[in-house]
Amino acid sequence: MAGEEEDSWGPGDREPDGSPRVIVIGAGIAGMSTGCYAQMNGMRSRIFEKHVLPGGCCTAWSRDGYIFDYCIEWLIGTAAGNDAHQVWRELGALDGKSITNFDMFNRVVDETGRSVVFYNDPDRLEQHLLALSPADARLIRSFCRDLRRFLAIELYPFLTAPALRTVRDRAATLRTVLPAFRLLWRTAATPMHEFADRFQDPLLRRAFRNIFFQDPEGFPLLPYLFNMASAHHHNAGFPQGGSLGLARSVEERYHALGGTISYRARVERILVEDGRAVGIELRNGRRYHADHVVSACDGHTTIQGLLQGRYTGPRIDKLYEELLHRPGTLFPAVVSAFVGLKGDLGPDRPHSTTYLLTPEDAAHLPGALQNSLVVQLRSHYSDGFAPPGRSVIHCTYFSDFDHWTALRSTDRKEYRARKRQVAAFVKNFLERHLPGTAERIELVDVATPATTRRYTGNHDGSILAWKAFSEADDLAADLVGKDRMRLPGLRGFSMAGQWVGMGGLIRAASTGRFVIQYLCDELGRGFTASESQGGEPWHPGKLGRLPQLDRWSARGDIRT
Repeated sequence: MAGEEEDSWGPGDREPDGSPRVIVIGAGIAGMSTGCYAQMNGMRSRIFEKHVLPGGCCTAWSRDGYIFDYCIEWLIGTAAGNDAHQVWRELGALDGKSITNFDMFNRVVDETGRSVVFYNDPDRLEQHLLALSPADARLIRSFCRDLRRFLAIELYPFLTAPALRTVRDRAATLRTVLPAFRLLWRTAATPMHEFADRFQDPLLRRAFRNIFFQDPEGFPLLPYLFNMASAHHHNAGFPQGGSLGLARSVEERYHALGGTISYRARVERILVEDGRAVGIELRNGRRYHADHVVSACDGHTTIQGLLQGRYTGPRIDKLYEELLHRPGTLFPAVVSAFVGLKGDLGPDRPHSTTYLLTPEDAAHLPGALQNSLVVQLRSHYSDGFAPPGRSVIHCTYFSDFDHWTALRSTDRKEYRARKRQVAAFVKNFLERHLPGTAERIELVDVATPATTRRYTGNHDGSILAWKAFSEADDLAADLVGKDRMRLPGLRGFSMAGQWVGMGGLIRAASTGRFVIQYLCDELGRGFTASESQGGEPWHPGKLGRLPQLDRWSARGDIRT
């Protein structure tokens, strides 16, 4: 970093026109969104990111020409005509990209080979389910009837921060909600596990829980119906370039707006004077000053680390002193095993399958929380993930963070051995279910919850932070709506990202919009946003240079 660049962010420095300066901690989707909207509104912003890439968990890495896409399974907002899509257009996230849409959400296969396919089309789904289990006709028709009703609901409140919504905004929401109020209330109040337990067919009882690949536990019917309806409308597709491609596009938009990202810049603490955040200090001791600081990184790190636990209140204490340590409050961490192999996978194979495992099989997956393994044929999602004539498979399972982090901190040899165990299981499992696969496998890379923690700083390696439809969800909603994303007793500071706006990429992006809306309101400035005009066709070269997994993860990651 040039000395002149440092000095221009020193104490007392101001823009010639008096525009505020904003420092953002973290170049994930929320952090870059914050920066983009700050630039659109005449502010000068700068993002500090500890890693070498943008995106946070929305990332990818490479090995031997393969690209291992880590995050996106579906993206809300890929179809035009809704608020979510408008946010992505403003951030340039979909510029020049094709979108892959699938006619099914997921397939679930039990230990005997019986399978159920969750088609997004309610008519096709109903016909398929009735053929599987005529005895469950009443429940099947009820679910599919509700899915048809959700096809007519478009509720995407991602444009205006809750506390700034006008009477007109609220009236528009009511016009959408009131006709479907009973449907929304009933499906939000019905836990999926209670609904699934009513099926007579044992496969359906287990399969419905795994529509979202694995059972998130505690979710009601509503999100399943909402997301399947979105997928049916092609509004939950997969963007070309995948996770890192999305992050790179937003990074490009931010740079085009005049913003600056400093990589390999780990923030050590937030500088506070007289109850006001005035800047940051990096691990190397350098300090940068601004009129407003936004933390878009891990919530616990922000509250207890960067701010040393000095600015809390009842809501923050409830979240970070009680709920953070309550089992089942955070979305589970995952183990990922990426497989690179010669040849293609066949266009007719389902892109995503959850395999329900026998207890014997599950025992071979270290730290597994559920007896299932998700197998996704990532080469079906987007071009460019594998060299010509090769394919990529991504295998995942929910796993216990403590299992992996304890191993890594106390016994690195055993930690690496467990990762090799995952790789060996995946190779053998794929050979059983996709005969002829084993001899074509060129490499297997394994990342654990400990990997996620080290790379992103996310507490307990949780990719999606607080679990939706929980007590934490209600408190986080109050942080955004009532507290305006601020902390008690601290001026000049905001939080953005999934720790305040809950999980999901569109939610993360919207928190960046909300932060700047609140800041504009505080400063008496009108908020403005414009759509990106970028349209150059996407190509894999735009991903830039990707890290190898042994750098992204740890020595000893598996390569076979």
